[in-house]
Amino acid sequence: MCGRYATTRSEADLSDLFEAVDVTEGLGPSWNVAPTDPVPVVRVSASHGARVLDTARWGLVPPWATDPRGGAKMINARSETVATSPAFAPSFARRRCLVPADGWFEWVRAGKQRQAFYMTPASGEPLAFAGIWSPWGPEALLTCSVLTTAALGGLARVHDRMPLILPRERWSGWLAGGGDPAELLQPMTADELAAIEVRPVGPAVGNVRNNGPHLLEPPVEAKLF
Repeated sequence: MCGRYATTRSEADLSDLFEAVDVTEGLGPSWNVAPTDPVPVVRVSASHGARVLDTARWGLVPPWATDPRGGAKMINARSETVATSPAFAPSFARRRCLVPADGWFEWVRAGKQRQAFYMTPASGEPLAFAGIWSPWGPEALLTCSVLTTAALGGLARVHDRMPLILPRERWSGWLAGGGDPAELLQPMTADELAAIEVRPVGPAVGNVRNNGPHLLEPPVEAKLF
């Protein structure tokens, strides 16, 4: 799964990067995004007739849900079933988005201890997670989920799942709607995966109240595995 991640670039930087109109209205950076937090997403807006950088609540709430509380359990959608799941399939077909990120966190248990790791491109380049969105309620609350896929290579040693990451050349096809699910849901290539490094970080990231760049710093003592 992907239950925590970092997205720290400014709205202006994200707007330029994704060639999107910024409608976020002051969404700030976060080094410790947690379920139900407001997050930046890039989607195609019919009213703007273009890509927009928007704000969504992390945890998709289907339009037929009676209240939004269940969204906390729907932060991820499995790529293997997203096209057929009653909760996710309508959004996958018509309401896809990109979720900007710098990297994501996972934990590995060793005995009674849990070591946090941060997965991020060694180059510092931004990531675009494959996402889906849905409006909910009379005020059309925008909610979203991040798609996950099977982890490969060294990333599988940290967790068996990882976000579905889309390189720049796949952004337009993902946002367009329609398309061949098998092609849209292709995981990263081995070369692309090799560009992502696994960094041990301190335990402070485990508390959702903590935030700031210090969360990405390595602990005094840590072993990769």
